[in-house]
Amino acid sequence: MEGSSKEGAEDAITEEEMVGTALSQSEVEQGQHQSRKPNAFTELMSRKSKRTPDPTNPTTKTATRVPAGRDRDGLGAYIQDPASFPSSIVVHHDADWVVIRDMFPKATVHLLLLPRNPQISAQHPFDALANPAFLASAQAEASKWRHFAANELRRQLGASSATESARRAAMEADEPPTDAAKLPPGRDWAQEVHAGVHAHPSMHHVHIHVISRDMHSGRMKHRKHYNSFNTPFLVDVTDFPLAGDDVRRHPGRQGYLEADLMCWRCGKNFGRAFARLKEHLEEEFEQWRGE
Repeated sequence: MEGSSKEGAEDAITEEEMVGTALSQSEVEQGQHQSRKPNAFTELMSRKSKRTPDPTNPTTKTATRVPAGRDRDGLGAYIQDPASFPSSIVVHHDADWVVIRDMFPKATVHLLLLPRNPQISAQHPFDALANPAFLASAQAEASKWRHFAANELRRQLGASSATESARRAAMEADEPPTDAAKLPPGRDWAQEVHAGVHAHPSMHHVHIHVISRDMHSGRMKHRKHYNSFNTPFLVDVTDFPLAGDDVRRHPGRQGYLEADLMCWRCGKNFGRAFARLKEHLEEEFEQWRGE
């Protein structure tokens, strides 16, 4: 089965981003652009996943750049040898999945979930997710990491959120509840997180985006970046399996990436005026995180 039509389909990311995704460990360490401070992900997962290099495997010390002309295969290095990358990039890995931070995040939280089964990983995501066993695994993994992403949003933005005020007050009280279940519920950050695949992936290996909806990032630089996450070009994992006649199988024909720019929060139409949308999103971000 062909996952989607390539008729008129375009990439949502640039060649620079494809190359950057394939950075080696040494290149990342020399030009590290993200903090190595402890975060919600590493704190929560450190007790579950210890990266112990395999002394019998000479590749566990390094990860190499994908050869020139194969930049679309850049995610393969993380799948093959996740332990060679720092925890600031590879958040978690086990026998079935690798979870990494997107090297070019388009929002406050942006993760990629990479299946390690080579027979699955080499397929178009629509075909991979037509497999009932893999679909069940992918939906469970996406649900788990949506909630981790929600915890990260709470950690980063909770102090600014009015809905979190009662919960924070209870946690900071002289005698806070010893049972977390007795805390005020606070904001439902999980509803602020999407988990889905692109109808026309720019990278070869299957990857599921787990991304907060705010689109607040300096890496979000053009219309295709924005529309790839705010039109049916992003297909939620809960929508699978897709019907054979689902229009999302033909992203080029539907013109999702070329569609008018619509604010994800208020619905205002900015046409093709990306700079105006970016200014508007700054205002929306301040209001959104304060909810």
